[in-house]
Amino acid sequence: MKTRFLVYIGIVGMLWACVTKENDRKQYKDLSENPDLTFEEPTRQIHLDFHTSELIDSIGFKFDKEQFQEALKLGKVNAINVFAKGHHSWSYYPTEIGMTHPKLDFDLLKAQIEACREIGVEVFAYFTVGWSANDAKNHPEWAVVRKDGSNKFRDQLKSLGPEDPFGGWEYLEPSGPYAELIYAQTEELIKNYDLDGIWYDIHQPESLNFNAWSLRDYAEKGIDTTDSLSVQLRTNEKYNEFFQKTGDIIKKHKPNVTIYYNGTTRTYNTENIELFKYGFFKYNTKHDLEDLPTAWGGYDIFPWRSKYFANTGKDIVAMSGKFHKAWGEFGGFKHKDALLYEAASMVAFGASANMGDQLHPSGEMDMATYENIGYAFDYVEKIEDYGIGADHVATTGLYIGEDLPAIEGAVAMLLEKQVNFNVVNTLQDWSNIEVLVVTSGGILKRDIPKLQEFVRQGGKVIAMGEGLFRNNKPIIDIGADFVGDANYDIDYTVVNETMSDGLVASPFLNYNAALRIRPKNGTAVLAAIREPFFSRAVAHYSSHNNTPNRLNDAEHPAVIRKGNIIYIAHDLDRQYSKEGARMHRDLFYNSLQLLRENPMMETEMPSMGRVNLLHQPEQQRYVAHLLYASPIQRGSVRVIEDLVPLYDIPVTIDVPQQISEAYLVPSGEMLPLQVVDGRLKLTVPVLECHTAVVLEYKTDPPKTE
Repeated sequence: MKTRFLVYIGIVGMLWACVTKENDRKQYKDLSENPDLTFEEPTRQIHLDFHTSELIDSIGFKFDKEQFQEALKLGKVNAINVFAKGHHSWSYYPTEIGMTHPKLDFDLLKAQIEACREIGVEVFAYFTVGWSANDAKNHPEWAVVRKDGSNKFRDQLKSLGPEDPFGGWEYLEPSGPYAELIYAQTEELIKNYDLDGIWYDIHQPESLNFNAWSLRDYAEKGIDTTDSLSVQLRTNEKYNEFFQKTGDIIKKHKPNVTIYYNGTTRTYNTENIELFKYGFFKYNTKHDLEDLPTAWGGYDIFPWRSKYFANTGKDIVAMSGKFHKAWGEFGGFKHKDALLYEAASMVAFGASANMGDQLHPSGEMDMATYENIGYAFDYVEKIEDYGIGADHVATTGLYIGEDLPAIEGAVAMLLEKQVNFNVVNTLQDWSNIEVLVVTSGGILKRDIPKLQEFVRQGGKVIAMGEGLFRNNKPIIDIGADFVGDANYDIDYTVVNETMSDGLVASPFLNYNAALRIRPKNGTAVLAAIREPFFSRAVAHYSSHNNTPNRLNDAEHPAVIRKGNIIYIAHDLDRQYSKEGARMHRDLFYNSLQLLRENPMMETEMPSMGRVNLLHQPEQQRYVAHLLYASPIQRGSVRVIEDLVPLYDIPVTIDVPQQISEAYLVPSGEMLPLQVVDGRLKLTVPVLECHTAVVLEYKTDPPKTE
């Protein structure tokens, strides 16, 4: 009996140990159960430049189908943009319309297409439009010239000595006889080659054209060439005609291929932002967002652009490059960890991933490049089902005005505080937006009624600078009247206790002084202004830099609130973009927090942490993406080098559905759920570069009668 009892106790002990051990063990979601998703746009793409001079012999002589295929396999590539016509005007196939590269003795385009087809890689054809050197050389009358008849490109050449590097291309507007050439080349390409799409490069509608053909066109249309707006509008008409005709030619032969016009989605300067209102991007069947963070815009430009263009209802593709700096850099390499971060960020913000490369004139693919890209794309392959093509969701909205520094500053302040937001310009329905941030760049006239209706329906607004003013009058009731522009070059802000979290009690400097407003009765003043004794100038100055503040508050305040509207009289977004003062960011964030009651996602990370919440209704899940890397400035380039892990990151989720389970991607690790005050609380144990929290829910099936 005693022996049996001891055996029994032993068995129970072993079972209890197993149970205890199992409880201590991490639980994992079997990700293999996840159904495969299909995307209209391939998920792992290459943009392969090949702008190759006629001065180089034996073009493509080392091209080898197997080596080309091996590179794509190593890179885990499922689509590639190869070259039909490059910036030197040469075509890389036998053409009866254009000019085949004189040092090419076979159909390189066809060989690449056939190589791709054999391994199931989709293939698009690159075609240059705006920069076409030999077309311009053979037809100088096609080149764009200024109103005075001068030519920017030729002026540049005059100042170059024989040893000076050359850094530009002559620009041609796709109109008149040059457009007719492109139409014929387009038809030749789409009829003769098995393509999945055509990618037209270099469109600059802001470059107003006064060459002989355009002057005749303006005269025929009765356009006054001294009226820049009339010339711009006619330029828009010419581009619309070009986009429409090339699209019609392609669709006539192959209605289902993709068409993209690069330049229609540019936002690298204020002129490009201005062009947004003309909507040239409507001709694209998808949007490829060319955001090389080491070349222009940095790492914060893609997040807001992804939201802007994803809300148009078309697939988006994020474009970066394998280069240390920018396009055209032979032998330049980003570290593979930087490519990993960039690729993960692309998926986190709902886009297919595209990495730029440049083929050597010999035609041989660089295997080191594809080893690095493959390192990043291997990760994309693991997470792409949980990001690409998903819906951006947020209760905080951002309206993009017509001023790039204001956009960049507002976006940086939101991203650095891990505020999950959506861009509302292209969002048809604002009903899910609780708080709308309006940049100091203002609101397009066509969207003013939509903003006014948003406010009437109880929507909350936080605005800065002149963003809510038209003709010195606010477009919604901010609880104050416009008095005038600033009296001085700078001023100072003093916050009250309502706004004081993380801020100093002393007056802090504004590098641009505020608009002067007069609050109405019932409007709360949240922060005051102290003006300087005078504006700094040669005739009157004090100390090394800005003039010190007066000791009394000015009559006009810095921050006011009336009901659901908070107005900040300074252009904090522009100032943050230029000066980067944390006081300005924290003042903006404190103002936002006074209005924001129902964020869908909250977390706490260092300022370079990035978050984005996506919704996949067909899969009945939300996906909360978290990223962390800290770019450093090295020379002229922002470099990502150290992927430092973060631990025990708190995440709060507030969505309409009841979440049934949460797990990490790509690890599949299950996360325990805790509901506090109606909101889901969970902890991400470790974040190294990127992870995503998948939040699944169940919906009741529809009732059947």
